[in-house]
Amino acid sequence: MSKLALPFLVATLAVAADAPGVVHWSAAAMKDFRAHLAPKLDAQHIATERIADFGKYYFLSVLRTGSGQVELHENDADIFFVQSGAGTLITGGSIVDAKTTQPHEVRGTAIKGGKEMHLAAGDVVTIPAKTPHQVKLDAGKEIVYLAVKIVE
Repeated sequence: MSKLALPFLVATLAVAADAPGVVHWSAAAMKDFRAHLAPKLDAQHIATERIADFGKYYFLSVLRTGSGQVELHENDADIFFVQSGAGTLITGGSIVDAKTTQPHEVRGTAIKGGKEMHLAAGDVVTIPAKTPHQVKLDAGKEIVYLAVKIVE
């Protein structure tokens, strides 16, 4: 690297760190999501909280202590960053008992013909818009993840 390039690189990194919209969640903060969400669990054994919004994408912290419904987002893609716990993600196939629950959102009771994959702490998975998906958990288990919702 030339002597001129190094100061430019350092100046660029300093500006990026101070840029509006930059959010940093430390590893300790990520671990705290579970404790923060636990009191908010609903009858479907899920608690979510929108923790940052950037217009075309936003972040949710998610705690699941039971299997979820099948979901299909017509306009949103999902990226899950698993923080702790484990579960099974089923994607693709067709939705059993599909019902539109709100504009551009479909829910169902099961997936027929989908692909199963095991999720564990440290895993990252992307789910494109219009893809049926469901997180299933074994009895007594839980999963905590950060979800990035990308509005297409």
